[in-house]
Amino acid sequence: MPQGTAQAQAPCSADHDKLLSALKANVKASGGPANGGFENNEWAAIVARDGTVCAVAFSGPTADAQWPGSRLIAAEKANTANGLSLANMALSTANLYAGVQPGGPLFGLLATSPVNQAAAYAGDPKTFGSANDPLIGKSIGGVVVFGGGLALYDGKTIVGALGISGDSSCADHNVAWRVRAALGLDKVPAGVNPNRKDAIIYDLDPGGKSASGWGHPLCAGREADIAAEIGSGVGGSTPK
Repeated sequence: MPQGTAQAQAPCSADHDKLLSALKANVKASGGPANGGFENNEWAAIVARDGTVCAVAFSGPTADAQWPGSRLIAAEKANTANGLSLANMALSTANLYAGVQPGGPLFGLLATSPVNQAAAYAGDPKTFGSANDPLIGKSIGGVVVFGGGLALYDGKTIVGALGISGDSSCADHNVAWRVRAALGLDKVPAGVNPNRKDAIIYDLDPGGKSASGWGHPLCAGREADIAAEIGSGVGGSTPK
């Protein structure tokens, strides 16, 4: 099949309208709660379990009201979380940061799933973020190793993944956590943290070493405080 060609899809866990509603309700710039970063508008993307993009949305009034580059980053985050999570074990993109650093056990991961460039840059920009976004039905590929990508679970099994992008990586993780809950797809069975499963883990020491092996750097705002409040993070400026 030529690159960029739409293919048969597995079921999508949420359609465009449902994703858009959940996103707008959880981004401060569109009327939702604070998430601790720049409080920008955001992009969201969902991939089905087969890795095909099945919903894309943005929270702002126009497609360029949030970082234009974050459309693809959101889709790649969803691809990463889906590709590295199982029915019985979730890995968020935030959980991957420490392991991919030089000398880490996942070093080289970023080179393993190249972006499908024919899909990434195709279509009419006027349709980006709509129900007819050109990414729909296509595998985007890509690996992202910072916060904002979460696997989706319906209480029976894994049903794909969500990617959020447009703010700091730590804020993106908080938004994704809230959006996943709003979609009712947060029935995560297990993860690398026993209590908070695929939460972001703020445990890097000054030298960048993660105590757990699954750590993520702190960002510059109040993201870790928000994460402690909503249960999306472990450690940070408000240890839990």
